[in-house]
Amino acid sequence: MKADTSTTTHILQRFQAIRSQTERICQPLEPEDTVVQPMLDVSPPKWHMAHTTWFFEEFILKPHLPGYKLFHPNYSFLFNSYYNTVGNRVQRSERSTLTRPPLRDIYSYRQHVNEHMAKLLQTINPEKIEAILPVLELGMQHEQQHQELLLTDIKYILSTNPLLPAYSDQAQKKQPAKQTKATYLEVPGGIYTIGYQGDDFCFDNELGVHEVLIHDFSIKNLLVTNQEYLEFIEDGGYSDFRHWLDEGFTMVNTLNWQAPLYWLKNEDKWQRFSMYGVQDMDMDEPVSHISFYEANAYAAWAGKRLLTEFEWEAASQAYPPAKGNFADNQVLEPTAANPEDNELQQLYGDTWEWTYSAYHPYLGFSKAPGAIGEYNGKFMINQMVLRGGSCATPSNHIRTTYRNFFHPDKRWQFTGIRLAAS
Repeated sequence: MKADTSTTTHILQRFQAIRSQTERICQPLEPEDTVVQPMLDVSPPKWHMAHTTWFFEEFILKPHLPGYKLFHPNYSFLFNSYYNTVGNRVQRSERSTLTRPPLRDIYSYRQHVNEHMAKLLQTINPEKIEAILPVLELGMQHEQQHQELLLTDIKYILSTNPLLPAYSDQAQKKQPAKQTKATYLEVPGGIYTIGYQGDDFCFDNELGVHEVLIHDFSIKNLLVTNQEYLEFIEDGGYSDFRHWLDEGFTMVNTLNWQAPLYWLKNEDKWQRFSMYGVQDMDMDEPVSHISFYEANAYAAWAGKRLLTEFEWEAASQAYPPAKGNFADNQVLEPTAANPEDNELQQLYGDTWEWTYSAYHPYLGFSKAPGAIGEYNGKFMINQMVLRGGSCATPSNHIRTTYRNFFHPDKRWQFTGIRLAAS
């Protein structure tokens, strides 16, 4: 890519838009909300805001802006996440201890780094910017990942507050209820090319383009709904070991799972905690906040199975992309399918779709040198792949080849189910 003045101007505008979006996400919060860490998987919102700022300071400003002075000498220790190459850091389990620095200092930190990033982009020789573009793009994509984590972490934080406060006081935007027929669509077997092909950005875990032999299979045109999942619950799904992987059934009994995360039983009525507070359950909406174990158990109960990640990608090639609800829509919860969408609905957006594929490197995967090489590669063990994005994902952040990954017990993300049959 040959950079010129118009290129740097566009990059700066995009950088500023992404940075502003992070602060808009945090704007409804009280300062006290931003330091809470109710479980290990959740990071305090204040930490997210500081960590994404540290990324630009550490990997772009320090090495590339002459004379740059750190905002604070301790911030690399406080807000490094997992980069061993960079040095010591506060352990993940201790992020809630960071009551200091105060929130106002974190906003000052963000402003300081933003101003110096603008200075760099406005003064750098266009020929030299090509050297920093890959890391700069990674930093922007990284912040968008944290925007999704912010929304899901905020939801979990508020759900643990005894008052069950709403993140948003505005009425939830919803589509009019429509009847959509559930069916299975045939995907022909054959040789499919898997992995990212193109010149734009992708994460390193999408690389290693390769061919995969896939047999004929069918894919459900809709995500599994709350109503469908409720039938599994009412049929004793959580107590019948026959549907479960042993590890999952042990977890069900140990943690007393009886329904998806955020489901509440009020007398005979099901409700759920949402970004808008406690709401009556909309049975037409996709079920979300379930673990891989629950998704797989439901599929077994229904006489179906989960897709592999390669089948998911093959289906996206066989049918036109059908996008659902993303964070840009500010709906903040999964929505019911719209029959006016393409034939294969909600393949993108609404909920991440668990696949029955372990998170492993593609053939030919290689880690970048230095700290950037720690971004994905060292996590390729004991996790399952999810595809498609969710209602908390920025729409310009998702791709057909995007590989998300979580341990199979995780439920706080917007994770759902799409069924397949051989």
